[in-house]
Amino acid sequence: MQPTIKKKILIVLTNTTRYGHTNDATGLWLGEATEFAQLVQQAGYQVDYVSPKGGFVPLDPRSMKYVDDEIMAFYETPDFQERALTHSLAPNDVNSADYAAIYYAGGHGVMWDFPDNPELQALATAIYDQNGYVTAVCHGIAGLLNIQDRPDHYLIADRRVTGFTKMEERLAGKTKVVPFFNQTIATEHGAHFQKKRAYREYAVQDDRLITGQNPFSAKAVAQLLIQSLAAH
Repeated sequence: MQPTIKKKILIVLTNTTRYGHTNDATGLWLGEATEFAQLVQQAGYQVDYVSPKGGFVPLDPRSMKYVDDEIMAFYETPDFQERALTHSLAPNDVNSADYAAIYYAGGHGVMWDFPDNPELQALATAIYDQNGYVTAVCHGIAGLLNIQDRPDHYLIADRRVTGFTKMEERLAGKTKVVPFFNQTIATEHGAHFQKKRAYREYAVQDDRLITGQNPFSAKAVAQLLIQSLAAH
């Protein structure tokens, strides 16, 4: 009997290098990608990396202040350097049928290139429609905000979700430069936004939707996803 082949997990990363029209650098929050990827790979899943434009993925320089030995070791692997940061896939390179889940990593950069990307929305919708999981952490929820699972109905409507909160945005000192607040838009689109104390690990699952509050919640999202896929 042939062993069951596990489907892959698609990790979405930003191409945005700066906060809007400023010279303030941003990009991917490194640990949100590495910590998630490491756990799901250890569970036996292959990962692919995609970005709105494909190719180069910049790092948020502030995220480098919060690395540990584990994050640095994963960051330095040739696989991550090549497939995530240098030659990420473009959405048109991706076949949604290959994936059991999609995961939107954060970093402030995603606020500009995740919310209104129709190709990424189509991938997420296709994965969800084939009984897959749609997941995100921190600012990565920006990629979920405008997804519609049917005409004039948001995927997050009437669902429990979390993401980077307005309070955390204030503490980060970015309230005047971000184009919107994830918490506000999620609520406006009908979601039941959940939160805990700022910068505490927290993840929420509502059926096949899994979200984490902040940069310290990537592992919690991965663990919920792994458990759900194992029981699927």
